[in-house]
Amino acid sequence: MAVLRAFGAYLPTRIVPNQELGSRLNRTPDWILDVSGIEERRYAAEDESVADMAVAAATECLERAGMTAANIGMFIVSSGSTERRFPGPASIVANRLGATNAPALDVPMASAGGLFGIAIAAELAAVYGNILVVASEKMSTVATREPMEQGVAVLFGDGAGACIVSRGEGPARIVDSVLHSDGAFAEDLRLEFDAPLAMNGRSVIMQASRKIPAAIQELLERNRTPASTIKIFLMHQANQNLIDRVAKALDVAAGMFYSNIRGYGNTSSASMLIAASEWWQAHGPCPGDLICFAAFGAGFHWGAMLVEA
Repeated sequence: MAVLRAFGAYLPTRIVPNQELGSRLNRTPDWILDVSGIEERRYAAEDESVADMAVAAATECLERAGMTAANIGMFIVSSGSTERRFPGPASIVANRLGATNAPALDVPMASAGGLFGIAIAAELAAVYGNILVVASEKMSTVATREPMEQGVAVLFGDGAGACIVSRGEGPARIVDSVLHSDGAFAEDLRLEFDAPLAMNGRSVIMQASRKIPAAIQELLERNRTPASTIKIFLMHQANQNLIDRVAKALDVAAGMFYSNIRGYGNTSSASMLIAASEWWQAHGPCPGDLICFAAFGAGFHWGAMLVEA
């Protein structure tokens, strides 16, 4: 059995409101809020790297768990916005946290990387014990790359989230997960080296609106769990309109989906873990509560995970 032991998050200090971004794009703050549900986002400092943010989120996570890097048997770091081809941030993060010989795995997967990382860790925890999963993204460098695209630039922010997956007993048991990929749509959301992000917005929103609720329903039906019995849905924060669509497709109240996109924007693979960290600290589950994680991202990759407190 694998459990979620603790969460952590990091958000850069620089706040970029719609007014500032809209002036560069010749768009009003209200237009940005209407199309995305975003009011402001955080941008990392110029010299602040994906690894820097990952270490900050991981440090908070370890502190909340009462652990150090010496207690971690494996590190998994997800990012779709790393600064170079290789090495990825995983080994750097492990080293800076003080680990010596523990394996460090990079998951170069945008948006869905946090979910896939937890699912991988749940399977490997029996071998490696405590696994630290981190997702860190510096999407501001991608979103503001010239020529700036209005539909892309308004969406993204920077940040990192982390969690510890452990074997044995713990505060939140990972019950089950479903993961899917479909390369037929790989060209519809992609980031080439030294190029702006290319996104077929219509395709992405249409596929996400179908695939996320379908994965959640597959997961819940397999575990004989009605959607109405879920305490909270912790979903990748891509777009508020998408979150609302998924809630409607599942026939549950929009308030059952935790949302912080208004203040942070889309932080890609970090967003689900940041949301989980915030919700856990502000509310947290009671014994017996069911939590559903879900994500969708470039690839396309998507899935859902059921957790019981």
